[in-house]
Amino acid sequence: MSTPPTDTQQRDTAILGGGCFWCVEAVYELVDGVVSVESGYSGGSVTNPTYKEVCSGTTGHAEVCRVVFDTSKVSYADVLQMFFAAHDPTTLNRQGNDVGTQYRSVIFTVSAEQRETALAYIKQLDDSKTFPDPIVTQVVDEEVFYPAEDYHQNYYEQNGGQPYCAFVVRPKVEKFQKQFANKLRSK
Repeated sequence: MSTPPTDTQQRDTAILGGGCFWCVEAVYELVDGVVSVESGYSGGSVTNPTYKEVCSGTTGHAEVCRVVFDTSKVSYADVLQMFFAAHDPTTLNRQGNDVGTQYRSVIFTVSAEQRETALAYIKQLDDSKTFPDPIVTQVVDEEVFYPAEDYHQNYYEQNGGQPYCAFVVRPKVEKFQKQFANKLRSK
């Protein structure tokens, strides 16, 4: 999904890992103001990793999405709010049945301002006991982002009937649509 830029668009980028990148991608593609979402890998030691290598858990990479958004429509704080609502940030290296460091909850910040915002938001969530357990989301400086193979891009949109999509991605998308109805793009 990609929208041509306009003169009024101010863009920012968020790189987020919240379990399987198909889930993360599927929810952000619904958001008004999101210009593009690209699944990929970041945070590891292997150059140009493959999906198979990342799934082995030996690369150090996490499955992530690079979300480019128009700040006149959606703020970085909004992006973070959606991120923490779309996955369980209290489970270390796991989201549901997806287990391993490649499924860790992680925010790769692209600026000092993003880092401060993310750390402050996590503190706010922990202090308010929004989640029953402490948040384990890592906040680290941006590292090299490696795009995932083409067949991973727009995965849910193109493979919605596949069992993983039907039983894991779709419920997350439906919950997200209810919770953020006022932030969704028009059909």
